[in-house]
Amino acid sequence: MPAAALGLLGAFVYGSADFLGGVAARRIGPLRTTAVGAVAGLVLLLLALPVVGGAWSAAALGWGALSGLVGTVAVALLYACLAIGPMSILSPLTALVSALVPLTWGLLGGDRFEPVGYVAIGLALVAVVLVGFVPEKGAVRPRPRALGMAVAAGAMIGVFLILIDQTPDDSGVVPLIANRVANAAVMWTVVGVVVARARRSVPVAVGDLPPVGLPEQLRGGMRLEPRGAGIAAGGGALDATANLLILIALRLGDLATVSVLTALYPAGTILLAAIVLRERVAPVQWVGLVLAIVAAALLALS
Repeated sequence: MPAAALGLLGAFVYGSADFLGGVAARRIGPLRTTAVGAVAGLVLLLLALPVVGGAWSAAALGWGALSGLVGTVAVALLYACLAIGPMSILSPLTALVSALVPLTWGLLGGDRFEPVGYVAIGLALVAVVLVGFVPEKGAVRPRPRALGMAVAAGAMIGVFLILIDQTPDDSGVVPLIANRVANAAVMWTVVGVVVARARRSVPVAVGDLPPVGLPEQLRGGMRLEPRGAGIAAGGGALDATANLLILIALRLGDLATVSVLTALYPAGTILLAAIVLRERVAPVQWVGLVLAIVAAALLALS
């Protein structure tokens, strides 16, 4: 099934986008990284529109914009819960919930598999947990608040997939363009609010202070470090590419299959971190990666 291959490829591209986003966030902060990425993704989708095409309609724009707002909430909750930690528990929990919500919706909506397909779904869900598991020495139990936000983040990611699946078949990239417009509008509004609040916290006029005298939050909001902004733009472009791959996979296949495979997105982050940053991949994660490939192959045959 081409949908299974596209779903798995989309997951790896999502993970690659997260890797670049993480690198960029260290330079320019997560808010500006997300805002820059939203604009870069929008530009890429606008360039793809003449090639991919798509019919403009109220349904395409409405579902797309709504998915953009839901995606913004999902990212905010994800960042918040991972900041509290421990990531080794919260990351796979978020990914697992992000698979279960649309999987349940799809099965209730009539998605059905051959027996081997259900085995593959089970393997993929196990792979999601194993791939996302990052062993930490002395990891503490997550706080109830962090667990709640992780579950909510995963649920919002799942709702995003459900909303994208509702878009008209002939809409092409139009829903994704609406998604990015909504996402960019929200994120740049948030950045503007942060900068405005930081300005008010400075006791004298900003123009009277040298750059090194400004608070870190304000300095980051006033200007973008070029290299960090470039990395963020690359991450945004990859994220938009992943969205397009997942949308095509949903058109060709079913929500249940695509959602489970999409939840394997941590694999792309892990592999890039191992290659670029020389981070160690734990044996349990290698097992998860192998299971993911096996599950995708079984889904392709079901």
